[in-house]
Amino acid sequence: MGAVRLRIICGPTAAGKSDIALDLAARYGASIVSADSRQVFKGFDIGTAKPSVEERGRVPHYGIDVVEPDARYSAAGWAADAERWIGDVTGKQRVPLVVGGTGLYVKALIEPLFTAPELDPERRAALAENLASYSLADLRRWCCQLDPARAHLGRTQMLRAIETALLSGERISDLHAAQRHDPGSNAARYTASYLVVDPGSALAARIGKRVDAMLGRGWQDEVDSLAKAVPIDAPAWKASGYRVMRSLVAGELSLSTARERVIIETRQYAKRQRTWFRHQLPSAAVTHVNPDDPALREVVREWWERAE
Repeated sequence: MGAVRLRIICGPTAAGKSDIALDLAARYGASIVSADSRQVFKGFDIGTAKPSVEERGRVPHYGIDVVEPDARYSAAGWAADAERWIGDVTGKQRVPLVVGGTGLYVKALIEPLFTAPELDPERRAALAENLASYSLADLRRWCCQLDPARAHLGRTQMLRAIETALLSGERISDLHAAQRHDPGSNAARYTASYLVVDPGSALAARIGKRVDAMLGRGWQDEVDSLAKAVPIDAPAWKASGYRVMRSLVAGELSLSTARERVIIETRQYAKRQRTWFRHQLPSAAVTHVNPDDPALREVVREWWERAE
C-alpha cells in the first residue's frame, strides 16, 4: 500500500495557523492533530495558546493535554502517538489535519529518525573544534562535496552531514534513502503537503497582540497556580514566556518589563521557527500563504484540493 498523504499546516507562532485550520476543518470534515511541543502539557493553557473549549467542541483535537508538566516527551514519542491519532481520525471517516509550529515533531512523523553510525567521540570533538570557525558558506561548499543532498539545510544539519561522511564514510542522505526502501521501515508511511503560514513583517505586531491577550485572559493567575504545584525543573516551564511570567509572579519583575521580555523571547522563538521551516521542508511540497492576503481563502482551498 502506498504512503498516506497528509496535509500539514505549519509556520511561526502567532502567524494565524489555528484560524485557518479551524476553518478548513469545518469545511472539509477534518480533525486537528496538534504538532505543538508546548500544548502537550496539562495545565499550561493560556501561555501556549491552546484552542478554547468551544473550539475543541466544534472540531475534534488531538495532541492537547497529553502528559503531565513534569513528564519527558520526545519528538519520537509524539510521532508514535500521532500515528495512533491519525488512525483514529481516519477510522471515524474524518480527515487528519496536522497543525503546529514544532518542526521536529513534523519531521519525526514524516521522516522517522534513523540509526546513525557511531562516531569516535575524540575524532568527532576534534573535527567539531576545527569546523567551528567555518562560515555557513564554507560549510555549504564542504557539504556539496561530501553529501550534496544535505547542502541546502541549516548549519547544525550540515555539520552532522559532514562529520558523518568524514568519520564513517557514509552519507546521511544515503542512509535515509536506504531506510525509505527498507520494507521494515515506516519512513514511507506518509507523504506531506505543507501549508506554511507567515504574515511576514506583520508577525511582530501579531506577537505583541497575542501576549496582551494572554495577559488579559489571566496568564499571570495561571502561572501563580502552576508555580505552587509544578516543580521548578519541569519540562513544561520551557515553553516561551513561562519562566518570565514566573519571575513576575515572584515579584522579581514589573508587569511592563515582563511583557516586553515575553514579546522579545517569543519573537526570537518565531525567528528560529522560520529558519527551520525555510531549510527543512521540501520546497516542491510547500505552499506559502500570508494570512492577511485578501486571496487567502482561495489559496488555501487550492492547496487543500491539490493534496487530494
